[in-house]
Amino acid sequence: MTDCSFCLPEKINEGPLLTSYSLPKLKEQIKYECPVLPIVSLGTPADLIADIGPLVLPPLYHEAMTPELKSNLLERIRFCFPYYWESGQRKSLETDLLVVEMPKYEWPAPEVGKVICFSVDTAVEEHGPHLPLATDTIQSYAVLDQLKRRFPEISLAPPVEYGHLTWGLPFGLSIDITPGLLVQYVAGYTDAIMKWLQPKGIYVVDVHGSIVHRQAIEEGLRISACDNYRFRWLHEPLIQFAGERGDQHAGGVETALIELISPDLVDKSLFPDNMIGIKAGQMDMDEAIELSKNLPNFVKRVEQSLDTKTPLNGIVGDIENYEYLDAQEMMQRMWNVASDDLKTLLVEDAYE
Repeated sequence: MTDCSFCLPEKINEGPLLTSYSLPKLKEQIKYECPVLPIVSLGTPADLIADIGPLVLPPLYHEAMTPELKSNLLERIRFCFPYYWESGQRKSLETDLLVVEMPKYEWPAPEVGKVICFSVDTAVEEHGPHLPLATDTIQSYAVLDQLKRRFPEISLAPPVEYGHLTWGLPFGLSIDITPGLLVQYVAGYTDAIMKWLQPKGIYVVDVHGSIVHRQAIEEGLRISACDNYRFRWLHEPLIQFAGERGDQHAGGVETALIELISPDLVDKSLFPDNMIGIKAGQMDMDEAIELSKNLPNFVKRVEQSLDTKTPLNGIVGDIENYEYLDAQEMMQRMWNVASDDLKTLLVEDAYE
């Protein structure tokens, strides 16, 4: 696990962090436990956030939102979570979402380096039966944590854990805040970080595969008050192992990387011993792309499968691709591109 002390999962299917759970385990938990969405101030200690409830969603930050943006974000989150509005799973669920808004508080700014790094990932996104929801954010911070060891000039800030997604919505327990809201929230969060920590530059990373998600991040950074920034899709150097093999979401690539980061984040009761069973429930990437054109049909396809012997399990990819991958090589590729980005960012800062 990384040294980051933010609200990142340490072990799958344990603890109060909702994003620690896999899709099937969280489906069971949420029948009896009410998920809590905290709204907090930047600098709020991670343990304080984790103590808010038995199942705690990633926080939203006061400083990143106008009243209108907060209202729109909460409306959209409620529309998606726990299950997509008007879906059969939503109608059959008795528990609801509780929003806990803590009073605004100006936490003292810690001493930081010249460049602040954070990720903008879809942390509330199902990743199949054997990986935690926060799979994307975990990968991003594994890279950032290693960069921090190499570059003493950088510091890490908490992640933005909401973004734009499509494939997770039909399976449930996934949140899409739409591209328009993401642009506003990224801009607001970046401005808040600049004001609070006053860095010379910002470095933002992302693992989530959506092109529209990435474009929204870049637009949010562009309209923010930060002039010196870089953005990187960390899976760009992994395309030949992932997208080109039809293994885009929660399949072999992400399983190998999460296992490398921490074996405790993979459900050992399912993987690798039941790889055949996992494969039976995965969806072909081409089918997911086609279904994405009509979300109600996508939801219908998933929910109809739930009554079959092999229900769809949230994977869009190929779990057996795991057998042909070198996780260390993939991680090294991500480290390399991120290192090059930071070198450029730090050099530009030196000339200003």
